[in-house]
Amino acid sequence: MGIWQRLLLFGGVSLRAGGGATAPLGGSRAMVCGRQLSGAGSETLKQRRTQIMSRGLPKQKPIEGVKQVIVVASGKGGVGKSTTAVNLALALAANDSSKAIGLLDVDVYGPSVPKMMNLKGNPELSQSNLMRPLLNYGIACMSMGFLVEESEPVVWRGLMVMSAIEKLLRQVDWGQLDYLVVDMPPGTGDVQLSVSQNIPITGAVIVSTPQDIALMDAHKGAEMFRRVHVPGLALSPRLEYSGTITELTSASTSQAQAILPLQLPEWLGPQVLGLVQNMSVFQCPKCKHKTHIFGADGARKLAQTLGLEVLGDIPLHLNIREASDTGQPIVFSQPESDEAKAYLRIAVEVVRRLPSPSE
Repeated sequence: MGIWQRLLLFGGVSLRAGGGATAPLGGSRAMVCGRQLSGAGSETLKQRRTQIMSRGLPKQKPIEGVKQVIVVASGKGGVGKSTTAVNLALALAANDSSKAIGLLDVDVYGPSVPKMMNLKGNPELSQSNLMRPLLNYGIACMSMGFLVEESEPVVWRGLMVMSAIEKLLRQVDWGQLDYLVVDMPPGTGDVQLSVSQNIPITGAVIVSTPQDIALMDAHKGAEMFRRVHVPGLALSPRLEYSGTITELTSASTSQAQAILPLQLPEWLGPQVLGLVQNMSVFQCPKCKHKTHIFGADGARKLAQTLGLEVLGDIPLHLNIREASDTGQPIVFSQPESDEAKAYLRIAVEVVRRLPSPSE
């Protein structure tokens, strides 16, 4: 058995990629399948609802050795979130060499950090049986991509993904870090909720292109961070829900209908530090004419709507794409370029908005 297979043994469940057979997940947290609700479904559903409502929200527990956690998120894929996360981590280190920086890739289905950071191989285990991050360009990195083959699809259901996320959050020996940059998957689903509920997040950076379609989902991503960690959720005038949002989103349609309607109150969770407007403008390398391919200043308009600020603009440039594809991020390989300086300025704005680690 390979090391990654041993590492991904969660509570007696062997999480194997490629859709291989797995043992059933035991314990009270396992969801009742919708098919089981057809017979004595009503009584089962009542019992399950009672179990959920009797349980409080998970207590946030800091990652050992990590002072501040910065998540980089987006509502939609393909907007340059991972490129931003990688270059932000490098920019934080470049702006202050005294700071120790880590990069955690929690995109289980499509990890990008291994390629962008030019890293391969399995993490070693410490004496305490924790995974040691892989290191390059002075950044400690951990990703699901280190635990599976590069071309191997991860065909897992929600509970298995949640178990993998728990492992990445709790079973990594980061040492002492000043900043841990977390590259989140796109969307507002189970992974985002699990990360937000289980660890204290210092701040969130939302990445979007200026395009209207991308901005719609970026709006949802920003709102998610304002609506998580809810201490008590209103179900109806006579019911109060105090379980985890992750359990609700993992439930079958029949279960959800029994538990909902769920109305999330406005509650500020992790501080949204601001928006990054990626692919903001394209400049022709020959005539220098500038074209706003995805529209102009869309992120600024969204920021005004949300009461946030734009941390910076990243141009649509060939150098950024080529540097990422070759595993030499532009902040490292071309630090004096205008594109790298844009990331360096964004890192300054991020740090300026972070609270003091002692707060």
